[in-house]
Amino acid sequence: MTAPEGHSLAPYQHKKDTLVTLEFEPVSDLSGPGEAKSNLDLLARLFPDAMVDGTVDLDVLRDLLGEDASSPSTEAFGLRWPGMAEARRLSTVPATGTLLPKPEESVDWDATRNIVIEGDNLEVLRLLRRGYTNKVDVIYIDPPYNTGNDFIYDDKRTTTQAEHETAAGQRDEEGVLQTGVGSDRAEDRKAGASKHSAWLSMMYPRMLVAHHLLKETGVIIAAIDDTEHARLKLLMDRIFGAENFVASVTWEGGRKNDAHLLSPSTDYMLIYVKNISTLSDVRWREPKPGLESILAAGKKAWEDSGENESDATKIMKEWWKSLDPNDPRRASEHYNQVDGNSGRPGVVYFRSDLRSPNPRANLCYDLLHPETKQPVNMHPNGWAFEKSRMTQMLTEGRIRFGSDETTRPTLKRYLDETSTQSVLPVFYMDRRAASKRLDSLLGKGIFTFPKDESVIARWVNLVTQSKPETLVLDFFAGSGSTGHAVMDLNAADGGNRRYILVQLDELIDRDGYKTIADITRERLRRAGAQIASKLTLDTAHVDTGFRSYRLASSNVKPWDGSPDQLNLFKSVDNLVEGRTTNDLLVEMMLRLGVDLTTPVETREVAGSTLYSLSGVLFAYFGTQMNVDRANEIAKALTTWRDEDPTDVDTTVVVRDTGFIDSAAKLNFAAALEQAGFTKLRSI
Repeated sequence: MTAPEGHSLAPYQHKKDTLVTLEFEPVSDLSGPGEAKSNLDLLARLFPDAMVDGTVDLDVLRDLLGEDASSPSTEAFGLRWPGMAEARRLSTVPATGTLLPKPEESVDWDATRNIVIEGDNLEVLRLLRRGYTNKVDVIYIDPPYNTGNDFIYDDKRTTTQAEHETAAGQRDEEGVLQTGVGSDRAEDRKAGASKHSAWLSMMYPRMLVAHHLLKETGVIIAAIDDTEHARLKLLMDRIFGAENFVASVTWEGGRKNDAHLLSPSTDYMLIYVKNISTLSDVRWREPKPGLESILAAGKKAWEDSGENESDATKIMKEWWKSLDPNDPRRASEHYNQVDGNSGRPGVVYFRSDLRSPNPRANLCYDLLHPETKQPVNMHPNGWAFEKSRMTQMLTEGRIRFGSDETTRPTLKRYLDETSTQSVLPVFYMDRRAASKRLDSLLGKGIFTFPKDESVIARWVNLVTQSKPETLVLDFFAGSGSTGHAVMDLNAADGGNRRYILVQLDELIDRDGYKTIADITRERLRRAGAQIASKLTLDTAHVDTGFRSYRLASSNVKPWDGSPDQLNLFKSVDNLVEGRTTNDLLVEMMLRLGVDLTTPVETREVAGSTLYSLSGVLFAYFGTQMNVDRANEIAKALTTWRDEDPTDVDTTVVVRDTGFIDSAAKLNFAAALEQAGFTKLRSI
């Protein structure tokens, strides 16, 4: 081990004339992307002339932005609702809480990279923003459908109810509430407007933070029903950009014959990408459903027909008719011809047009019928291939002629050569199947109307193009279907996808379960065990565990001026009672933007734990640090760092109240500076 050039590893003894330039910057003073302070700092760097005493001069900023900057009075197209500005502000507020690690309710804590968090998802998303901005590949959410009995999110509003009603247009100029039959705002309309406004105010800040978390190539899929579909579409247009809209997918979930007018059997999935330009060369494709069974049916038809092409095709068409109308294989029903003349007997194909899409002189030539030897009927645009390519197709037997030259020939397009397909924005999947599978896993009636893990797996796989290394986020986790889907995908192809699930601590009246989050964790435990029992040697590494966290107030006591805090002896320990240094480590990781699944190593130094996070960040939360202990810890830090040097600056975090006096703190900073450390933080 060698010390940095010009430094000694000997214990440092502070002297009065020693200049110490490093300072312990409080972690609480840091800000992250999307937070108000970071937004202000960004504006200051881009437009310093618009900053006056730390505030933004909006008139100057408008001048600097030019004609495209609208004035406050400008009417603009877009979604508006009372409470919108406050909801937007909530997205910029820094998180004040923390996540408490719960290894005892986790599975394979040390090895897993999956995360389950219980708590309000807005605060959790704000906590995750520093460490996961531009890190998430796919967000799949199925938020409350706002039916009137399942909407329980209620972020605090800073305006009074009367102010809210005035902003909503429910009070006239004199402040009189406009209700009743004689009003143009009847009770039901008032209630409806209030309900939609509350729902939008709940969704808006969460979606704004979610936008930060997505990679530039990331995709968000939001499930919704008719009640809020139109408003959610406009909201997502505003946040993600209408130009990044991909589709509104319609999910047919089963007919309801007791419906009054129409069967309410459809839900939707709104799909947006973060930046459509990053996917300009990408084609979303998926394997054709049941490909192998269709090819096998063609082979069997060929054999059962006595190797007669015409009879085999008749058998194949009858096979297609025998399938259930909702069978996903029906999407390939046009592959109903069985070949027998091309050296590929028994292969199914469909007859494709041979005409050129546009007139081209080099594609206009005579093609002779094999029997009559006369030029066959050619479309005015010409053929789809140049003559040399057409000759090759004829040699391979891929051109199918009619009975004579009056019928235009067609191209045989074989199913096994077109095994993938583009995806239609409409699909059928009976929702009852997901409920039955969850009943089988957890017991009947534990969780009603779960999301279908097979549907989620399909769409996650599609939008990531089957990439095995992806991070999937669901902040309305429910029963944990998204986590189940990710594990299923990994089990199928040996991938290393991982998930982060967030579920509110919503109380539920179920035997053995206090909250929905309890169901989430138990579903993942059982699904993971079920999947693990079926893994092969090729998929044995698949992650079926998860780390459990719970949202809580900060581990550090807030200053309230109480007698205990004014007592210097009693205020030395600034941790909330019952919290551990492991809890403090997680809070430090969140504040500094460190991935929660970063490997952590520990060593005991000077009576407390020294943490190393991949060698680029060290944390020590011990107390009663005097000069001797400070030197001992500094030496241990330097030794550990130099065992496995990295190319990035190493950060050291300590407990602000951990030093016995200012001399010990200054001595520790000087020793670390002497050893070459450049970033010191305190919590």
